[in-house]
Amino acid sequence: MKSSGQTTINDVARIAGVSKKTVSRVINRSPLLNDDTRRRVEDVIAELAYIPNPQARALALRRNFLIGLVHDNPNAQMVMNVQQGILEALHGTEFELVVRPVDRGSATMLVDLRHFLERQRLFGLVLLPPISENDTIAKLCAEIGCRYVRMGSAPLDDDDHMVASNDCEAVRGATEYLIAQGHRRIGLIAGPHGFRSARERRLGFEQALADAGIALPRSMIADGNYTFESGLTAAERLLDLMPRPTAIFACNDEMAAGVMHAARQRGLDIPKDLSIVGFDDTPVAAHVWPPLTTVRWPIASMARSAALKLTAGLDGEDIVEEPSLFLSTLIRRASVAAPSH
Repeated sequence: MKSSGQTTINDVARIAGVSKKTVSRVINRSPLLNDDTRRRVEDVIAELAYIPNPQARALALRRNFLIGLVHDNPNAQMVMNVQQGILEALHGTEFELVVRPVDRGSATMLVDLRHFLERQRLFGLVLLPPISENDTIAKLCAEIGCRYVRMGSAPLDDDDHMVASNDCEAVRGATEYLIAQGHRRIGLIAGPHGFRSARERRLGFEQALADAGIALPRSMIADGNYTFESGLTAAERLLDLMPRPTAIFACNDEMAAGVMHAARQRGLDIPKDLSIVGFDDTPVAAHVWPPLTTVRWPIASMARSAALKLTAGLDGEDIVEEPSLFLSTLIRRASVAAPSH
């Protein structure tokens, strides 16, 4: 028997009586195989002590088995959730994840990103918002020959190059829920300027109020940047209003936690004196008191699908269609009640 250093994928295929393509599918844990074939190939791999050589395959493909994650996002929890989803998709495969933060405000961002892609020879790239909203970066990936998938809060590309959520509709539904509870003075803590997610969520909020015939004074909108501190500062401004809002929608959970902090500092009872709704359904939403009503954003599932889109079709495998649109849902907890006044 050959040593593992000499055994090739062709040896495994010949002894197992299958094609090289089938062996590759077993290695990459493809769902496209029946159990008998999978076991037969796995038995031969074990018998020959065969270890796939990603370096050799990378040389043949002229690409490394690396999936890049490029982001410029202040929300650390979101980036962690995306990493979790990608790693779930890559588990048991030859692929590894490389994370690259960038500064979208830098004059050299595109040049730096090009050097990164050319140097690493990535197999594919996942782009997080707001970087994903930059069409120039998508064109750069296509020019270099690097697969890419853009994540966003609204459709950004064709289905092969995008996973998106329905932020506008989800926030409209959450705001309608507040209105149904009897709230009319509803404040908004918006997301950062330049983020499509912030624009989509604000639009959904405004649509719900307009549909209900509720005026939205500019004073009821405060700017935030998806951080706890910005939520705290924005909430202090909204709660200084006379009359103050009976409910506040914050465009993510971190800012909603800041609203809770500001309300508690003033001795306000949540939800009796102030109802609060967030967006994301990160762990903080269930850990604060009272537990936060929020929109569950399926970000980890989106990231998993993005990674599977990138790795699909390797070695001639049939491509399994991954969804491109993911629906967010309202999770009702204890931070919302009818207004007491």
